Amino acid sequence: MELSALILALEAIAPPELAEDFDHGKIGLIVPGYEKVTKVATALDPTPFVVQRAVDMHAQAIVVHHTLIWNPLTSINTDLANVLKPLLENDISLYAMHTNYDRAPGGVNETLADLLDLRDAVSVDLCRAGIVEDQTLKSLAAAASKALKVEVEMVGKPDREICTVVTAAGSAFREALPIARKLEADVLVSSELRHDVIRDRGDVALISAPHYFTEAPAMKRLAERLSSSKNVSAEFIDDPPEIRVIRG
Repeated sequence: MELSALILALEAIAPPELAEDFDHGKIGLIVPGYEKVTKVATALDPTPFVVQRAVDMHAQAIVVHHTLIWNPLTSINTDLANVLKPLLENDISLYAMHTNYDRAPGGVNETLADLLDLRDAVSVDLCRAGIVEDQTLKSLAAAASKALKVEVEMVGKPDREICTVVTAAGSAFREALPIARKLEADVLVSSELRHDVIRDRGDVALISAPHYFTEAPAMKRLAERLSSSKNVSAEFIDDPPEIRVIRG
């Protein structure tokens, strides 16, 4: 497959025009490489581990959710060099799809909603809203923990009956809470829970999972979608953060 054809395929999955304004210049082809692509790696972040794994698997392109460079640069530090150097030395392309993939059908937010078994789910800006079989907040939190394969935090009465759910992958509590409150949702599921969100939640219960685990499943799904085209082979590289919960 030509690199240009891969880009067209990615843009069909997550059209750039779906992205937020702050993503301007931060998505798309970030680092160009080989013109021919037979192997693609997908990952949430372009970490040194991800790039080295892509080199080892002889990938010609890496597709990530979070871009490599967020802000303008006046110098290249060691961390950035440790990613750029193997990319450039091995002619590996780097492509980023961020908020456009959040919004896209089958993208980040839809994948999270699917993992939580939301029924009749609909898009609401950067969120998904749907219903679950009647269950308690505690049982929904346990199901989320099992589905995402990570411990979660919960705010609200454990035995509260839950039906309507809003999900927002990534650090989206502050943006999603007004939507959840307007919809009179029972619970909001997102990442990076803040004190002000807890205080402003009103009657909305909260479930928080680490950022990585709410978004990485969509990058795994992307690898499966690309491979199903039979024009390219794709593999998801899992590089979760080492989060440990310590109790004294």
